[in-house]
Amino acid sequence: MGLEITPASEADYTIVCNLARFYIYDIAEHAGLKFPADGMFDAEDQLANYWGRTGTRRTWPTAWRGFPFLLRIDGHPAGFALVKRVRDTPATFDMGEFFIARQYRRLGFGKSVAATLFDRFAGAWEVREMPVNTPAQAFWRTIIANYTEGAFTETREIFSVYDDKEFIVQRFLSKAASPPD
Repeated sequence: MGLEITPASEADYTIVCNLARFYIYDIAEHAGLKFPADGMFDAEDQLANYWGRTGTRRTWPTAWRGFPFLLRIDGHPAGFALVKRVRDTPATFDMGEFFIARQYRRLGFGKSVAATLFDRFAGAWEVREMPVNTPAQAFWRTIIANYTEGAFTETREIFSVYDDKEFIVQRFLSKAASPPD
């Protein structure tokens, strides 16, 4: 199966928003989300900032910049990865949202996508998971431990920029980044 990782264009915005409905459904049990009145999860407003649009419910700090990616397998939409730069100095990136469709999980695509993006953006990285989302924690610990050969830290922190929510966060340097002096 052929994996493509491409920067998501303006034309891809709707595709990613449609895939995000399944992503939100997957995390709903961990985030305590309930179906809205119309029964349809809608992520469009939450993803707008990655395309440089202004979200009506959440606007990013001005220094943040989004890098959306659409994932295709054999030409079909299969997921997305939404990276954001949260600091310029030192360059620091955050894996904001990451989704592989269920039919493509446990086949190595997540590992490949993550490593490709870690290499693409040289610098420090932060990956966050909800404390109750133990499957996501296990996934990211394995991916990051393999990528960094164990050279990462993990903490539990409250982030004011995310409405004072608590997260498990792994931090590490991409292989393309040189360690700080």
